[in-house]
Amino acid sequence: MSPNLKARSALAAASLLLATPALAQAPQAGAPPAQAAPPSQSEGTPPAQAQPVMTKPPELVQQVEAQYPPEALAQGVTASVRLIITIAADGSVADVLPTEPVGNGFDEAAIAAVRQFRFSPAEVDGVPAPVQVEYVYHFTLNAPPQEAPAPGQVQEAPKATLTGQLISRGSRSRVAGATVRCGDDPEAPEATSDADGRFTLEVPPGECAVRVVAQGFQLYQTKEQLKENETTEVNFFLAPSAGALETVVRSERPKKEVVRRTITRQEAQRTPGTFGDPIRVIQALPGVARAPFISGELLVRGSNPGQTATLMDGVRIPNLFHLLGGPSVVNAEFIDQLDFYPGGYGSQYGRAVGGIVEVGTRKGAADTLHGSVKVDLLDAGFFLEAPVTDGISVAAAARRSYIDTLLPAVLPKTEGSTLTVVPRYWDYQLRVDFGAKRGAKSDAEAGGARSSGYVMAFGSDDQLRVVSTGPKTERDLTVDTRTLFHRVKGDWTYRKGALTSVFTPYVGYDALSFNFGVARQDGTAYTVGAREVVALEQSSALTVRTGVDLVYEHQSYDVEFPAPENFEYVAFPGAESVGELVSEKLSLGAFDGALFVEADVKVGKFTFTPGVRGNLQLVGSTQNLALDPRLWVRFAATERTSLKGSLGLYSQPAETFRFISLPYGNPDLIYQRAFQSSLGVDHRFTDVLNVDVTGFFNRRFNNVAQPGQIVAREGGGVVQLPYSNEGIGRALGIEVMVKKNRASATDRWSGWISYTFSRSLDGRTGTQPEGNGGFGGGFGGDGDETYGLSPFDQTHILTLVSSYVLGNGWELGGRFRYTTGRPTTPLNHSFDLYQADRNRFNGTYGPYASARTAGFHQLDMRLDKSWQFQSWTLGVYLDVQNLYNAKNVEFVFNDYRQRREYEVPGIPILPVVGVKGSF
Repeated sequence: MSPNLKARSALAAASLLLATPALAQAPQAGAPPAQAAPPSQSEGTPPAQAQPVMTKPPELVQQVEAQYPPEALAQGVTASVRLIITIAADGSVADVLPTEPVGNGFDEAAIAAVRQFRFSPAEVDGVPAPVQVEYVYHFTLNAPPQEAPAPGQVQEAPKATLTGQLISRGSRSRVAGATVRCGDDPEAPEATSDADGRFTLEVPPGECAVRVVAQGFQLYQTKEQLKENETTEVNFFLAPSAGALETVVRSERPKKEVVRRTITRQEAQRTPGTFGDPIRVIQALPGVARAPFISGELLVRGSNPGQTATLMDGVRIPNLFHLLGGPSVVNAEFIDQLDFYPGGYGSQYGRAVGGIVEVGTRKGAADTLHGSVKVDLLDAGFFLEAPVTDGISVAAAARRSYIDTLLPAVLPKTEGSTLTVVPRYWDYQLRVDFGAKRGAKSDAEAGGARSSGYVMAFGSDDQLRVVSTGPKTERDLTVDTRTLFHRVKGDWTYRKGALTSVFTPYVGYDALSFNFGVARQDGTAYTVGAREVVALEQSSALTVRTGVDLVYEHQSYDVEFPAPENFEYVAFPGAESVGELVSEKLSLGAFDGALFVEADVKVGKFTFTPGVRGNLQLVGSTQNLALDPRLWVRFAATERTSLKGSLGLYSQPAETFRFISLPYGNPDLIYQRAFQSSLGVDHRFTDVLNVDVTGFFNRRFNNVAQPGQIVAREGGGVVQLPYSNEGIGRALGIEVMVKKNRASATDRWSGWISYTFSRSLDGRTGTQPEGNGGFGGGFGGDGDETYGLSPFDQTHILTLVSSYVLGNGWELGGRFRYTTGRPTTPLNHSFDLYQADRNRFNGTYGPYASARTAGFHQLDMRLDKSWQFQSWTLGVYLDVQNLYNAKNVEFVFNDYRQRREYEVPGIPILPVVGVKGSF
C-alpha cells in the first residue's frame, strides 16, 4: 500500500451484510463440498423438519463503528470478519462468535462493536423469537475519489441469472432464510431464500462458486457455469447438520415460572428407554418420582396420583399414557414441544395442586408434502403434513397397537400355561391451520392485523384384553375395561400492535366402561369449555395479561354391583355379606370457572410477575369459591446467573363423580388446596453447559381422603362417607439438573444428570377411620393431626442420560435410573388372625410405612442407524429396556393365611426393534 493512500485514509468504513434471521449458520471450516457426496451416502443425521415461517426479520436500528486496529491501519491492511450473531427476542445482541478468524486485531474490534448493536425484534410465526444471523464486518481504507466517466462512456456490465430452490436432503423441506452467494468475496452479491426456499441471484457471467449458508445445515458448495443474459435454474439439496446450534421454542402464551423444562422432539425421540416416545422423557426429569408399575401416573414433587394436570394444546385430557403404562396418546411426530412445570406456574394454569404437563402439537408443513411411517413390535403409526393453499396447512397422525394379536403366536401352546392381560389401543390427531398470507411481514400486508388459528381433533381408545393359550376353557377371570376420549378444539389468535388475544373453545366426549366379575360400570362425560387470554404490552417494562377459563362437564353412570357391606345387608357368620345386585343410573353436571390476571414488571435486574386466579365451582346445590394469589420473581445477578423464586396458592376441584349423593359420594366436598414455594439458581457455565438447582416446599390441605368422616344419618344411626376433605400432606426437597447440549455439528456428545432429594408425607385431620382407611389415613398416633410417609415417597431419584453420535448415521445412547424403594407396611408373622364370621384370615402388620421395598435400578440402551437419501430417510433402532435384567420389586402380596410375602418383579430385559421411514 502506498504512503499516499495511507495518508489519505485514516478512518475505516464498516458495512453489515444481514441475512434473514434464525436460519443462517456459520460456515463449517474445512467442510467438503456438498456435491462430493453421492445421493445414497449416509450423512448420519436425522431428517430435517419443516422450517418455521419468518413473519418479520430483524432490522438494524443502532450501529456502532468499530475501532480500526492501530497496527493494521499503520500497515494499510484491510479485512472482512465473518461472524455469527445471536439476536435475543427483545432485539439486543445476546452472543457473537467468529467463524473464520482473520487476526491482526480485526476479530476483537468487530466483536466489541457488534455487541453494542441494537435490532428491532424478529418474529417467527408472528411471535417475537431469538434468531441467529450471519454477517460480515468490512474494514476498508477509503480510496481517493475517481472522476466519473462521461454519460456516453458508461457501459452496462454483462449479467447472468442463477435461480432455484433450496431443499433439505432427506426430507424435502424447503430451506428458508438461507444466504446464497458466488464465491467468498465480501463485495459479491448475495440473495436470501424465501419461505418456499426460492432465490434469485444476478452475477457476472462465467463460473460461479456457489456458497449456501443456512442454520441447521452443513455448508453447501458447488460450481455453476453461467452464460451471459441467460437464466440457470437449479435445485440444491442441503444436508442437515448433526446438531442444531440453537433450539428456538415458540409459544403464544408468555410463561413465567421458576422451573419450566422444555424438551425438543428430536432430543426426546432418541432418549433410551422411551421407545421413541418424547413424552416418556418427563419420567427422567428432576422432581418426577418413578410411577408404580404399569400405572403411567405422574408423581411430581411429592404429590399423589391425579394431582398433576395433563394438557394437550391447552385442553385437559383424562390420561397422557395408554393403559398399563403404554406409550403416550400423541404420535411422536405430531409433538412440537413439551413443557413441564413441576410447580410455581402462573395464574393462567389451574385445576391442579401438583404439576402441569402441556403437550404442544405442530402445524402442517407450508412447503410441500411430508410424512413418516413407524413400525415396531408394539404398534404401527403414520404422520402426514402438507400445505393446502397459501396460508392453510393440514397435519394428521394415527397409531394402532397389535401386541394383543402377536402375543398369542409366541406364547407356549400348553393348556393353562399362560393367562395374561394385555392392552389394545389406538389414537389419532388431525389439525388444520389457517391465517394471514404466509410471509406477511407487516400488519398492512396481513390486512391491518395478524389473525391466525387452527382447528384440531384428537382422541384415544384403550381396552384391556385377556390373552391365553391352549384350547378354550372356562375361566373365572373376566376383564373388560375401556377408556375412550375425543376432543375438538379451536384456536383463534388476533394481534394488532401491542395487543394479543387468544380464544380457545373446545368440546369433548369421554367414555369409561368397566366389568370385573359381577361388577359393571358404564360412564360417559360431555365437556364444553373455552379460554380467552388477552395480553397488552404497555411498555418494555410492563406487560399485563388477563383472561377467563371456563368448563362445564356432564357425567352419567350406569352401574351394577353388590350392595355395600354392612350398609344394606349385614354379614352372617361363616361367609362374606351377600346381597342383591344394586343397579343405579346416576348423572350429574358440574361447572368450574376462573378469572385470572397477572403482569410482568421489570425493575432494573428484577422481574416480578404477580398474579391472582379466582375459582368458582357449581355442582348441584354445592357452590365453592377459592382465591389463588401467586408471585414469581427473577433476579439477573450476572449475564450467566439468575436467581428465581415463587410462592402461591393452588386449587383443584374434586372429580365430578365424587359429588354423587350417599352412599356413593359426598355432595359437600370443597376445593382441594396447596401452598407451593420454591427458590432456585440457574447458572450457564458455557453456551452448552447449564446447571439448575431448585429447592421447594409444598403443603397440601383439604385434599380428598378415602374413606371419609363418620356422620350421623337423619333417620338415626351413623354412616361413613366415602370421601371427605380431610387429606393433608407436605413435601420438601431439592432438584438438581446439569445439562450439556451439542455445541455444533462436530460436537458428538450431549446428555444430562438429574437428581432429586424429596421427602413426601401424607396425613389426615380428625379421627382416624376404622381399619386405617386408604389414601390420607392410617398413619399411627392418636392426635388430631397426623403425618406419615406417603405411599409414593422416593427419597432419592437419580437419572443419567447420555447420547453420542458415532458417525456415518450411527448414534448410541444410554439411560440409568436409581430410586429409593417405596414405603410398605411390614407383615407381622407372630400369629394368625382368623375371622370366623367372615371365613377369612387377616394379617397383623407392623407400623405403617415402616419398611421399604428394595431400591429400583435399571439401565436402558438405544442404538440408532439412519440412511439419508436425497428425498427420504430410513431409520432403524434397537431400544433395550433393563439391559442387565435387574429384578426390581414392583408389588408385594401375601398368601391367603397372611403368613408370607411374595415379591413380584417388574419387566425383565425387553428389546424392541423398530423401523421408521420419513420424507
